[in-house]
Amino acid sequence: MSTYFPKGEIARKWYVVDAEGQTLGRLSTRVARILSGKDNPRYTPFLDTGDHVVVINASKVKLTGLKANAKVYRRYTGFPGGLREEEFAKRLARKPELIVQEAIEGMLPKSKLGRAMATKLKVYRDEKHPHQAQKPEAIAPVA
Repeated sequence: MSTYFPKGEIARKWYVVDAEGQTLGRLSTRVARILSGKDNPRYTPFLDTGDHVVVINASKVKLTGLKANAKVYRRYTGFPGGLREEEFAKRLARKPELIVQEAIEGMLPKSKLGRAMATKLKVYRDEKHPHQAQKPEAIAPVA
């Protein structure tokens, strides 16, 4: 059996996803599937066959249960005593795009291919985005 290769140029679509009132994890898995191309019939595991995704209203994303109070984002600067922590509520007020972007990128492969997929993700705090010229299709919210 031979390996399937999509013929010709990969036609990439643009989608817009409204994050208002959606759960972060469910939204992230749906967007990650689109970015990786798994919703595309021409999906090939070792090629970037995914589409572009614009996420709007990132500041209105929600978490279930008590995670909004308990979730903490940690990073290490590389220096002694350099562990930095930030609560979910503070990061949501400061940079909500980063919350959504990191959640989605964490579900993509950790390789050159995953980094290429992540470049097709655009996240915006509110409804305004500069991608009207690409005529993005709206995706219905996750149930």
